[in-house]
Amino acid sequence: MRRGSESTMLLSSSLRGAQQVVLLFAAMSLLGRCGSNGGLLMANAKITEYRWDVSHQFKSPDCFRKLAITINGETPGPTIDAQQGDTVVVVVNNSLLTENAAIHWHGIRQIGTPWSDGTEGVTQCPIMPGDSFVYRFVPGTYLYHAHYGMQMSAGLYGVIRVTVPDGTVEPFAYDFDHSLLLNDWWHQSTYEQAAGLSAVPFVWIEEPQSLLINGRGQFNCALAGATDVCHTNAPECSPYVLSVVPGKTYRLRIASLTALSALNFEVEGHNMTVVEADGHYVKPFVVKNLNIYSGETYSVLITADQDPSRNYWLAANVIARQPRTPAGTGILNYLHGSPDKKPPTATPAGPMWNDTEYRLAQSTALRAHPDHILPPPATADRMILLLNTQNLIDGHTRWALNNVSFNFPHTPYLIAMKQNLSDVFDERPAPETYDYKHYDIYSPSSNPNATVGTSIYRFEFNSTVDVVLQSANILKPNKSETHPWHMHGHDFWVLAHGMGRFDPDVDTARFNLVDPILKNTVDLQPFGWTAIRFKADNPGVWAFHCHVESHFYMGMGVVFEEGIDRVGELPESIMGCGKSKLPKRS
Repeated sequence: MRRGSESTMLLSSSLRGAQQVVLLFAAMSLLGRCGSNGGLLMANAKITEYRWDVSHQFKSPDCFRKLAITINGETPGPTIDAQQGDTVVVVVNNSLLTENAAIHWHGIRQIGTPWSDGTEGVTQCPIMPGDSFVYRFVPGTYLYHAHYGMQMSAGLYGVIRVTVPDGTVEPFAYDFDHSLLLNDWWHQSTYEQAAGLSAVPFVWIEEPQSLLINGRGQFNCALAGATDVCHTNAPECSPYVLSVVPGKTYRLRIASLTALSALNFEVEGHNMTVVEADGHYVKPFVVKNLNIYSGETYSVLITADQDPSRNYWLAANVIARQPRTPAGTGILNYLHGSPDKKPPTATPAGPMWNDTEYRLAQSTALRAHPDHILPPPATADRMILLLNTQNLIDGHTRWALNNVSFNFPHTPYLIAMKQNLSDVFDERPAPETYDYKHYDIYSPSSNPNATVGTSIYRFEFNSTVDVVLQSANILKPNKSETHPWHMHGHDFWVLAHGMGRFDPDVDTARFNLVDPILKNTVDLQPFGWTAIRFKADNPGVWAFHCHVESHFYMGMGVVFEEGIDRVGELPESIMGCGKSKLPKRS
């Protein structure tokens, strides 16, 4: 038996040199921490060192050659493998030459180290070279990815896999453990994409050219035009092969870091038993295929119990948007002579892309494992209703929450609030609701104009907060979109999903207060709503945003603050931008 106690750390690098980042995986207590001088005090633990060079390289993950952001020349970046209690040292050299980088350790609460969350503009400036940090992490399946501009879709991402101590028993058994990272891929550069999103008139990024499984896909080179940029025989784009032994059970840690696409994943001919979501054990349920949204992670079990003489498809298909991208494929091979031979069947097409009820049913099926239930507080101290809309601001197309489109301040919130810097962000309270009794979510807004804002939501420390996300019609008639929402610094209880307009006087009776699953990323379906509850018990300033990279770039996010007075001394390495000032030395 094995248990995946994956953890993540924070790291950021600037273009000015190498930065050393120290990561601690600890189940029960913080084994060590760094002061502002970067000194390290820690108990005995295994130390594993990684050296990363972040640079632009020409890559061909789907056979089409383009400039990507890589770690040690590769995308996805290396998987961090460790055991709970280990110390992982990552030495990062930023060789991007013309741009900074920040990396978010997705799903890690960063308790006691909010400056390590990796969100530029919220928790840090690009970190200066030469600093070291130690962090505490918990079991689960997590990710790392860029959180600077639109660098994630350029290839700066990876998986962290941390196993629990030997002898630990978890509520399911398996023989082998594999990770599958799914993402979408464009041939256009992120600079071109960002320029289009910011332009008047608006230029959409369109659908991705390819879907990748563990960094590999197959673009139809006949569509490439220039023959010297696309080669179907490039080794980088040979299909990913998962080899299995007949009769054995496999844990597949499936993670999505798509920049746009919601996906449906299938192992042809093999049922999947869902056992974990975002690092929390799930009441097991069986699916033929799995819906997964950007920022989500799942563990599923499959048994190699089919005809071993042939190969089977691994397939990822676009859902929730009309597909214009071919399925991303890999191969399941029963260790026979032709591991990369295409299966004899057609690629699985997955469910209907617009079957919202099917997707909603799978989301609703997620429940905490009966032996691992952490009940939520029975009531909330505060409820925030966030209406998700597409709007116009001075001709620019933006996303907004309660008619406010988010912009990052030049000075990160965490630094501004700890240093009492004025005129950094709008200190008026952010809007907590909208006219839910009368707003027509099925029609474009009668007044599409919105405002840009930097205000935040401030919570009493240790209070309980409900957030209800409400999806609505976009600027085009008869169209609403799916949004995966990710919260930094917290896990939250998913209380309910619903269709139509949320009414707090009625729909709160539907909240699951018995066995809701804890997650850090949750889906919001078109013309629907999603209700979550969390404890504001992690001192710091935290982003909560749509994990579709272009949507967040266009303002689809908010910021939460809690217990800022409890945050310790900030490390000097996170300061230096905007109005932030380095402490005076005596």
